[in-house]
Amino acid sequence: MGKVLSWILEKLKQREERNKSKAISRILTPQKFAELEKIIGFSIKNRSYFVQALMHRSFLENNSGYAVSNERMEFLGDSVLNLTVAEYLFDEFPDKDEGFLTKVRAKLVNRIALAEAAERINLADFLLISKNLSNNFQNGSRTVLADALEAVIGACYLDNGLKAAQAFIERILVDPNIKDGVYLIDENFKSQLLEYAQANHMENPIYTVIKEEGPQHNRIFTVDVLIGTVEYGVGKGKNKKSAEQSAAQAALEKIAHPEN
Repeated sequence: MGKVLSWILEKLKQREERNKSKAISRILTPQKFAELEKIIGFSIKNRSYFVQALMHRSFLENNSGYAVSNERMEFLGDSVLNLTVAEYLFDEFPDKDEGFLTKVRAKLVNRIALAEAAERINLADFLLISKNLSNNFQNGSRTVLADALEAVIGACYLDNGLKAAQAFIERILVDPNIKDGVYLIDENFKSQLLEYAQANHMENPIYTVIKEEGPQHNRIFTVDVLIGTVEYGVGKGKNKKSAEQSAAQAALEKIAHPEN
């Protein structure tokens, strides 16, 4: 009886493995891997690294046999990314101080920059995600894409070494932003507005949440900013910080174009 039960369990395990393999191969076809190789710039030696890198945790909901999503690979990729960008900036700007280098690095490796790079290479076409997330992908796509790109960087490092990972990072993330001068743009609108107020002997800006709306998982905050008793701008965002930045940006636009 024990041998029969063991045989049945082994067969069930084999069938489960075949089903899991089919679930992946329907998305990551040989053609998809060929496309991915063109994007990363080298031939893949171990596809399992990239399967893990492209596997969002939501995929595990319907494929419980997989124990690991791309979060561990993302952790590794984040370290490789920061090292690569730091070394690039250190060499590219030999006369700049630590403060400048830190600020520019933060701008190049933030969620927005990573998501935009992921969009440029159509990374969403390769992701292993649940059907539920796939149907609502637009809502959280930027975070998912940014995390997946870091995971792919980790896979590049494991599969082909540091130089290959660095070449990939520089080509799809660093070079486009440096070339376009994105690193020169200061998007800390709150800091700019505070500097303006202080330079013109005005009171410090005060930010107040005037409205919260939407479901708990997708809240929208509306914030206004006052300098003294005058409302200078109103902004919206998915959290208080982004709404405050939006309000500060609106205030700066009002200051720059008071006739509007």
